[in-house]
Amino acid sequence: MIPLSVPNLAGNEWKYIKDCLDTNWVSSVGSYVDKFEESVAAFTKSAHAISTSNGTAAIHIALLLSEVTQGDLVIVPNITFIAPVNCITYVGAKPLLVDIDPETWQMDIPLLERYLGQNTEVRNNNCYHIRSGERIKAIMPVHVLGNMCDMNAVMALAEKFHLAVIEDATEALGSQYNNQSAGTIARFGCLSFNGNKIITTGGGGMLLTNDAAMAKKAKHLTTQAKSDPFEYVHDDIGYNYRLVNVLSAMGVAQMEQLPGFIKRKKEISELYISELAASGDISFQKNTVNVIPNNWLFTILSGKQKAVIHALTEKKIQVRPLWVPMNQLSMFKDCIYINEHSVAQAVYSKSISLPCSSSITDEEIHTVINTILSV
Repeated sequence: MIPLSVPNLAGNEWKYIKDCLDTNWVSSVGSYVDKFEESVAAFTKSAHAISTSNGTAAIHIALLLSEVTQGDLVIVPNITFIAPVNCITYVGAKPLLVDIDPETWQMDIPLLERYLGQNTEVRNNNCYHIRSGERIKAIMPVHVLGNMCDMNAVMALAEKFHLAVIEDATEALGSQYNNQSAGTIARFGCLSFNGNKIITTGGGGMLLTNDAAMAKKAKHLTTQAKSDPFEYVHDDIGYNYRLVNVLSAMGVAQMEQLPGFIKRKKEISELYISELAASGDISFQKNTVNVIPNNWLFTILSGKQKAVIHALTEKKIQVRPLWVPMNQLSMFKDCIYINEHSVAQAVYSKSISLPCSSSITDEEIHTVINTILSV
């Protein structure tokens, strides 16, 4: 079997995890938690990095710190993994779904700007949807597949309409926009270290911010809001969102290898494109201007999607389509969906994510390519 995207555990993972086991520091307190946070902060050039149990937890905390609350609307793209949309509902808010750009597959910001200009009004530094009367509190660009949203346009739009910005960079560790790391441009950025991401801790996430006060509060909320070092006194509704030491140890080892992983992901992407570009039926995600992507999950579009998936699966080559558009899920079918041409549906219906683990061999890639070309 050629897997889709699996961990590459080729460094000091065994050594560091064994150190946790040998010293009995396996839970949420231990030196590797600090080391992992420091490593991610240094790599991304973020002032603060707060580890969490997963990327979803990081997004949830970012929404709370952005003061998104009951009855608010939060802008999010219609093509995304479901986690950010679920998190919006955790705080009692509702997603305001936006179609995607047909080339970059990121949130269509010009479309969104036209809609906000025609359908909202700003009162007392808050943006309100005219028809429903609901406050639009925040915008959450999702850097889909390691490409990035046009963050200059996002930040300008957010300033114009008084929106908080949360970067969902859970797929984009190592990606850069104008030489800034994904997750560091807005007030909050969120990372994920799930088993299929560019680095992994098995499960885990990270909240990035340059705001010291917000970083301190995030740490507080993710550790059950315990306010006394001895007594079990809690001063807020807190969450058990801590990342444990043994998983952080894996993260430290993975961060040591991240530059090599990024380099290999680029090679994989370039090989696929060079061999598939002439097929006539296959197109690729176009990088946003000024973005250097991490090429996390290589994905193509083909009008022969079902036939290609069938042929690859028959040869035990693992592939996946992109996520079902959010407006097609029963929980979100009644949400406002800003679109003109239903690009999300068109992209989804042709999408095929191909094997691209950083440990994949060129021989395995050519097996995938030849199978696709045979179709």
